[in-house]
Amino acid sequence: MWIGLFKVSWLFNPARSAITSLDSGNIDDTLNNADVALVNFYADWCRFSQMLHPIFEEASNVIKEEFPDKNQVVFARVDCDQHSEIAQRYRISKYPTLKLFRNGMMMKREYRGQRSVTAIADYIRQQKSNPIREVFSLEEINSHDRSKRSIVGYFEQKESDNYRTFERVANILHDDCVFLAAFGSVSKPERFSGDNVIYKPPGENAPDMVYLGSLTNFDLVYAWTQDKCVPLVREITFENGEFSNPGNNGTMPCVKVSHNYVRLHQGYKIHDLESGHLGKKAGSINFLHADCDKFRHPLLHIQKTPADCPVIAIDSFRHMYVFSDFSDLAVPSKLKQFVLDLHSGKLHREFHHGPDPTDSLPGQPLQDIASSPPESSFQKLAPSEHRYTLLREKDEL
Repeated sequence: MWIGLFKVSWLFNPARSAITSLDSGNIDDTLNNADVALVNFYADWCRFSQMLHPIFEEASNVIKEEFPDKNQVVFARVDCDQHSEIAQRYRISKYPTLKLFRNGMMMKREYRGQRSVTAIADYIRQQKSNPIREVFSLEEINSHDRSKRSIVGYFEQKESDNYRTFERVANILHDDCVFLAAFGSVSKPERFSGDNVIYKPPGENAPDMVYLGSLTNFDLVYAWTQDKCVPLVREITFENGEFSNPGNNGTMPCVKVSHNYVRLHQGYKIHDLESGHLGKKAGSINFLHADCDKFRHPLLHIQKTPADCPVIAIDSFRHMYVFSDFSDLAVPSKLKQFVLDLHSGKLHREFHHGPDPTDSLPGQPLQDIASSPPESSFQKLAPSEHRYTLLREKDEL
């Protein structure tokens, strides 16, 4: 009874907060013009959505007092039942889902912190903090930690279009790179022909790379920076597993490069990935690598041990599919075919019924071979069923 009254109270008092209701007519304009937007994707019938509504509204009121400019911070909501096309666009797989946007671009990490006014307000304050550390001598840059990927900007002045572009990029990619900036006389020795941006890769002896495009073109600067800050194959650990697994957000399966990649196979050529041979299919896969010693348990699910490493597998978050021969990574089209077999359903079909026959006669029925496919070992990283209403997919890869 209390839940019903609670829901009615929220429905009939929408004006008590500064939350913007989004639909197909205003979503792009609203998000594109917001420095930071936190969007609550909900369903009225979901009890977890009902519980979050007053908390989300109160957090928006608190933040509105600190950031009164309507474009600084936007709290918004999407009724996913009424606007299913928006839910599909952002691959919503559970209610409620809180996603962060910067200038219209959705961040890869959704909000999964405590569902309280204080925690949500603190999260937004953190998002509004400056992601760029200003340095006051070139010695600071030369002595900074080279174990992380870094982007350094040298600008004549802070109030410039060049720096505003740099700042926008840093706001989006600050989780992937360290951003530093120097201005005026401090930066002058590095400004040979105007403002300058360089990438400092990890490693004391790794050579710097200079950005050569227009600094006022956001798309070019962002694409270049993302290429430098986000590696082709990222390491997954138990600490970052929740965020390295986009399947938790209902998006895509991943290729799990399960082996001592960093220590034993530094520089190994993954032909289809490094040559761009996968094309658009690369966007449907998240490429990760894991240390076999730390991930012994997932290996057991595919009847492997660290002694069998290196091993490649696709984890669809329902089943795990093993790439037959690691050495084939260097063969053109082998990895691409593995990904195509996933999306065509062949991997799933062969998992349950054995290998597709290659010499059966036309019209001859296929013989099913019973099998017991291993389940995904990363299901434990999925969202808690005690905080979300999870949407189960009918079709299975």
